[in-house]
Amino acid sequence: MSEAATPHSGEGNDGQRPFLDLGAFVEDLNVDEDEASEDISLEGLEEELEECKSDDVVANILSKGMKLREYTKGVENNLRQVELDSIQDYIKESDNLVSLHDQIRDCDMILSQMEALLSGFQTEIGSISSDIKILQEKSMDMGLKLKNRKVAESKLSKFVEDIIVPPRMIDIVVDGEVNEEYMRTLEILSKKLKFVEVDPMVKTSKALKDVQPELEKLRQKAVSKVFDFMVQKLYSLRKPKTNVQILQQSVLLKYKFIISFLKEHGKEVYVEVRAAYIDTMNKVLSAQFRAYIQALEKLQLDIATSSDLIGVETRSGGLFSRGREPLKNRSAVFALGERINILKEIEEPPLIPHIAEASSKKYPYEVLFRSLHKLLLDTASSEYLFCDNFFGEESIFYDIFAGPFAVIDEHFNLILPNSFDAIGLMLMIRIIHQHQLVMSRRRIPCLDSFLDKVNIALWPRFKMVFDLHLNSLRNANIRTLWEDDVHPHYVMRRYAEFTASLIHLNVEYGDGQLELNMERLRMAIDDLLVKLAKMFPKQKQQTVFLINNYDMTISVLKEAGPEGSKIQHHFEDLLKNNTAIFVEELLLEHFSDLIKFVKTRGSEDPSSGSERPITVAEVEPIVKDFASRWKGAIELMHSDVITSFSNFLCGMDILRAALTQLLLYYTRLSDSIKRIAGGTALNKDLVSISSIMYEIRKFSRTF
Repeated sequence: MSEAATPHSGEGNDGQRPFLDLGAFVEDLNVDEDEASEDISLEGLEEELEECKSDDVVANILSKGMKLREYTKGVENNLRQVELDSIQDYIKESDNLVSLHDQIRDCDMILSQMEALLSGFQTEIGSISSDIKILQEKSMDMGLKLKNRKVAESKLSKFVEDIIVPPRMIDIVVDGEVNEEYMRTLEILSKKLKFVEVDPMVKTSKALKDVQPELEKLRQKAVSKVFDFMVQKLYSLRKPKTNVQILQQSVLLKYKFIISFLKEHGKEVYVEVRAAYIDTMNKVLSAQFRAYIQALEKLQLDIATSSDLIGVETRSGGLFSRGREPLKNRSAVFALGERINILKEIEEPPLIPHIAEASSKKYPYEVLFRSLHKLLLDTASSEYLFCDNFFGEESIFYDIFAGPFAVIDEHFNLILPNSFDAIGLMLMIRIIHQHQLVMSRRRIPCLDSFLDKVNIALWPRFKMVFDLHLNSLRNANIRTLWEDDVHPHYVMRRYAEFTASLIHLNVEYGDGQLELNMERLRMAIDDLLVKLAKMFPKQKQQTVFLINNYDMTISVLKEAGPEGSKIQHHFEDLLKNNTAIFVEELLLEHFSDLIKFVKTRGSEDPSSGSERPITVAEVEPIVKDFASRWKGAIELMHSDVITSFSNFLCGMDILRAALTQLLLYYTRLSDSIKRIAGGTALNKDLVSISSIMYEIRKFSRTF
C-alpha cells in the first residue's frame, strides 16, 4: 500500500493534485479482519467513492494512504476530547445557565399574566362593539324618523303658509290703495287661489272649508277693486294732448300683473277691461290720425290734374287755369327732380303740421303720404309690442287699429281717384316698399296686410294715369300740337323727363311690367314725332326737327342712369340715322353737282371702253365751281348748323361729319380726274386735300 502511495506523493510534491486510484485502494481492503463487517455489503461502494472523490476530506484521507478504520478511530477520539472539553465549559458556565433559566421562567410567568389581561381586553372590546352596533342602529332609526318629520313639517308648513289668510293681506286687499305693495299682495292671493284650486289633496282637507269662503270674498273684492282702478287708468288715455305711448310705458306696464290676475281669477271682468281698452285706444288713435290727416291736407301741393298729360297742348288748360301755381310746380308733373329725395328720408320723423304750416310750406302728396305712413308705422309698432307685453294677445292690435285703418282708408279713397301725378304715384309705391322693409327689419308683422292693400291700390291707379299719358300721345291732335319751329318740341321734352323719371325710380327694382309700359309709351312718341316732323314742308326741316328732339331726349335720359337704358339706345340709333340723312341733304344743298357725279360716274374707269367715257369737259365745270366757292359754302353750312340745332355740341358734331363726308366726295372726284385722259390740265383748278383739311381743322378748333 505504501508502494502504491509513493508515486502519488511524488506528484504531490510537484504541486499537482494526487491522482487517486480507487480500484487499487478497494482491492487492498481486507474485510476479513473485522468480524463485525461480515454483514456489511460493499455493493455500490465504488459509486459512492466516485461521488465523494471531489470532497477535500475524503481526498486527503485517500491521498495519505490511511485506512478507513484508523481514520475513523482518530475521528472518534477527537470527538470524545471535544465532548470532554464541552463538559468542562458547561460546568464553568453552570451558574450563568441557572440564572438564565430563572430569568426565562420569570418572563414566562409575566407573559402568562399579559395573556390573561389581553384576553380580558378582547372580551370587553367584543362587548363594546356590540353596544356600538346597537347604538348605530338606534341612530339610523332616529335619523330616518327625523328626516320623515322634517319632510312632514315642510309640507305641513307649506300647506299652512299657502292656505292661511293673514289679517294683513285682508286689510291690504280690502282697504289698501292699488300700489306696489298691493301688487305684491295680489300675487300672494293669486298663488293661494291657485293652490286651493289645483291641488286635489287640498280639496279634501278640513282646513279648506274654513279658508275657502274667505279666499272667495278676497278674490271678489280684489277683482272689483282692480277693475275700477284699470278703468280709471284707461279713461285717462282719452284726455286731450295725452302722450299715449309714454302713459303706456311708464304707468300701465307697472300694473301688468293686474291683467294676468284678471285673466286667471276674473275672466268676465278681464273681458270687460280688454273691451274697454280696445274701445278707448280705437277712439283715441282714430281721432289722432283724423286730426293729423286734416292738418296734412292743408300742406298739400297739387302737382297734376287730369289735363296735365304728355300729349295735351299747353294752351288747352285755359289762360287762367294755372294762375295759382308757380311754373316750377308744372315742371314737377313730368320731371322727378328733387322729389327723389323723399326715398332718402324714409326713416325721418313724420312732419309736424303746425310747424310746416307756420313756415307756409307746401309739399307734394308723396311727402305727406310718407309722413302719414311713418306715423302709422311707429304707432302700430309701439301698440303691437305693448298689447303683446301687457295683454299677451297680439289679436287685440287688429281690433284697436280697425278704426285708424278705416280713417286712413277713407282719406286714401278720396285722394287716390283724384291723383293724376304718375311720378307721385310711383314714388308712393316705392315708399310703401321701403316701409315694408322697415317693418320686416323690426320683425313686426302687424301691418303686412294693410301695406299690401295700399300697394295693390296704388298700382292700378298708376297704370290708369300712365295709360292716360299713353292715349294722349296716340290720340294727339297733330295740327294743334305742331309749331313752326325745328327746336325740341315741348311734348318730346315732357316725354323725355317723364321716361327718365320712371327709369330712375326703377333702377333698384327692375320692374319688368313698368319697362313694358315704357316701351309702349316710346312707340307712341315715335309715331307722334314722325307725324309732327311731316308737318314741315321741307325734308331738311323735318330731319333737323327729329335730330333736335332725339338729341334732347338722349341728354335727358343720360341723367337718369349713366349706363344707358334700352330706350336711350333706341334714340341714339335714330339720331345716328337722321344725322347721316341731314349730312347728305346739307351737302346736296351746296355741292349737288359734285355729289351727283361721284355717285353716278366716280367709280367708272375711262379705259374700260364704256359707251360714254368721262371727259375733261364733263368734269371741268364741277372742279371750277368747287374751287370758286367751297370756302363760302362751308361758311354757309356752318351758319346753317348753328341756327338749326339747339344743342351747340350736337350741331358741331354734325358739321364735322358733313365736312368729313365732303372731303371723301372730293377725294373720290380727284381720283376720277387722275384716270381721265388729259385730266392733268385740271390740276391748276383742283383744291389740294391739305387745304380742305386745314379748313376742317380750323372749324374743329372753333368747336
